[in-house]
Amino acid sequence: MPARRIVPPDAAPTPVEQRGEALGIRFSRGRTTTSNSHLALEAAELALETGEAARFHRRAFKAYFEDLEDIGNVDTLVRVGVEGGLDGEALRESLAEGRYISRVDEGIAWSRAIGVTAIPTFVFNERYGIVGAHELDAFREMMARVGQAPRRS
Repeated sequence: MPARRIVPPDAAPTPVEQRGEALGIRFSRGRTTTSNSHLALEAAELALETGEAARFHRRAFKAYFEDLEDIGNVDTLVRVGVEGGLDGEALRESLAEGRYISRVDEGIAWSRAIGVTAIPTFVFNERYGIVGAHELDAFREMMARVGQAPRRS
């Protein structure tokens, strides 16, 4: 695994930080460890099934990138899940049972099979991709390329 680039706390904001800040997203500096995200991906599957995917993702993103929490820790993830609209007992039970392990593993295998090498990567029509964080116009252009009208916000 390549070495992580640590951004000094007093360095100028990166382009991703600047775009995030413009959208109200804050990236904190000072992380000393990287969470294993498999459990968070499993929790995201439960959130998808319960209709809380957007809310859960916003809360998990905040926990990891802004609050520098370990989303690979079950207790942390259950608390974050509850704050993101999930039933805590149901989440803890699904994680303990491994209910979504195979679904997450299949998704990871599929992404590797199609050549995904970085996160985030957005895949369109299982044929085209956008790698990394980009401006909204890049997504609009891709939607036009694949013949889909972008949703109105």
